[in-house]
Amino acid sequence: MQITKAALVAAIGIVAFLSCLLPGSAEEKRRVALTVTIEGAIGPASASYVKEALVKAGERRAEIVILQMNTPGGLNSSMREIVADVLGSSVPVVGYVAPAGAHAASAGTYILFASHIAAMAPGTNIGAATPVQIGGPLPGLPSGTPDKDGKDKKDEPKDAMTAKVTNDAVAFIRSLAELRGRNADWAEKAVREAATLSANGALQAHAIDLVARDPADLLKQIDGRVVELAGGKTPRLATQDAVIESIDPGWISRFLAVITDPNVAFILLMVGIYGLIFEFMSPGAVAPGVVGSICLLLGLYALNLLPINYAGLGLMLVGIALLAIEAFNPTVVIGLGGVVAFVLGAVMLIRVEAPGYRLSWSVIAVVAAMFTGFVLVVLGALRRARRGPLRAGAQAMLGLAAEVLDWNENEGHVFTHGERWQARGADSFKPGERVEVANIVDLTLVVRRPTAVSGEGGQL
Repeated sequence: MQITKAALVAAIGIVAFLSCLLPGSAEEKRRVALTVTIEGAIGPASASYVKEALVKAGERRAEIVILQMNTPGGLNSSMREIVADVLGSSVPVVGYVAPAGAHAASAGTYILFASHIAAMAPGTNIGAATPVQIGGPLPGLPSGTPDKDGKDKKDEPKDAMTAKVTNDAVAFIRSLAELRGRNADWAEKAVREAATLSANGALQAHAIDLVARDPADLLKQIDGRVVELAGGKTPRLATQDAVIESIDPGWISRFLAVITDPNVAFILLMVGIYGLIFEFMSPGAVAPGVVGSICLLLGLYALNLLPINYAGLGLMLVGIALLAIEAFNPTVVIGLGGVVAFVLGAVMLIRVEAPGYRLSWSVIAVVAAMFTGFVLVVLGALRRARRGPLRAGAQAMLGLAAEVLDWNENEGHVFTHGERWQARGADSFKPGERVEVANIVDLTLVVRRPTAVSGEGGQL
């Protein structure tokens, strides 16, 4: 009996001990590969999304992060934020251009070179990493002017700013390629000559590490590879049986993706300014002021995240200020000047030609048409006011119809314009008779018999 009790106690102890160990060991065996998908232009929303995903991957101790890309490029500032986060990540990052037909052009090429492992799906391409400046040709591209031998010659960047931007981009992508042991010469060619490569071509040129059909194939191929992380750590990847999970962008990233569209930011700015103008014109309406304030702040916040030309923004604000002055003091000239200043500022507003970050000409045209319509409405109201009868002061009383209330010899009282007035006249009138205001002296009306019925004469 004693042996049975001892065995029972021992069994219970063993079960308790194993129950403490099994969850941890099961968690350790369950390896996770988190997938982050960048689709479309790279901007502030993409940078925020990648940063959040890498933090979450570190907290979950994921085996790897697959950064799947299909992008035409984007903003240089956002690209550098993503590269910095990838270089400082505590979790290995696999840059993967997929699915078939996708590309990682321009900014996407830099991110791919910064990744610990670079991979592409069949039927994809990378390259064309030349920084594009407004109003200038692609630096280093053929100018189309043949030399003395009849061959097209490649010009070096002609202006200092273009040369600085190009050389900085070359140094940046070469440093990334050298850090990851990839083809730095081709990387430089992608910047200076906008060179591109297919998946197999990139593999042969040693611009990437492997070609994988899908994420499952990718995990099999990178299993057992050793990567170097920030801080000198060199973990060996164990991805053979890793579970693939997707990380969806948080609400902040989704919100940024909406408002950092230059056209949305532009419209928010216009709605905000119009709302404030209407609030100032009709104090107490409340709704235009509240909506306008919110939209204006959101628009300014979005523009702060985008590479804007402050001279263009200044011209837009000057134009809007002139239109506001036109609303309170119609002169037409000020309004037309405001429209011109606004359109010029809108054209100059965005100072890069990054894919997905161009201000639509149709949006500019619609807003300019609205402003022009506003000026025309003010002009029409001004013309009608000048041609119409006076509606204020003593002169506005001339020609009004009046009804005699009482009369004694040459004076009495009449009712007109909703009020009882003291009146006098050369004729004698009877109570109830209709007369016409001929003049006003101090607060006494001079009346006479009606000579003609005018538009205002019927009002008492």
